Amino acid sequence: MTTSTPSPLRNRVGQVFVPVRDMSSAAAWYAALLGLPTPATSHEDRICDLPADGEVRLALDAHDPDFTADGPPRFFWWVDDLVAVRAHLDALGVERVGDVTDVGSVAFLQFRDPDGNLLMACERR
Repeated sequence: MTTSTPSPLRNRVGQVFVPVRDMSSAAAWYAALLGLPTPATSHEDRICDLPADGEVRLALDAHDPDFTADGPPRFFWWVDDLVAVRAHLDALGVERVGDVTDVGSVAFLQFRDPDGNLLMACERR
């Protein structure tokens, strides 16, 4: 049995950064996705902090336009109705990756932003 050593890091996420290539189009896309007014940018138009419910913040980050968008979803949003989310994504012309997948405790829907980042909506079951 191992014992844990106290850490000066709190096990609490403060902000998630999503890499983007074109800040103005990414900010407009995320604003439309989330039903927000297009937010202002900072740091010479390389950072865009999106308003969020809860403590974890979401920032668009255009510091490295040569990033690759491969890999698992960057993060997920909790939602109450995946059918409504699917309809919203379709109305916005968002690229969905598959359809609603139910894994028992949750169901999820994956989709891509204009930069190819894989994102996910997740509903508790």
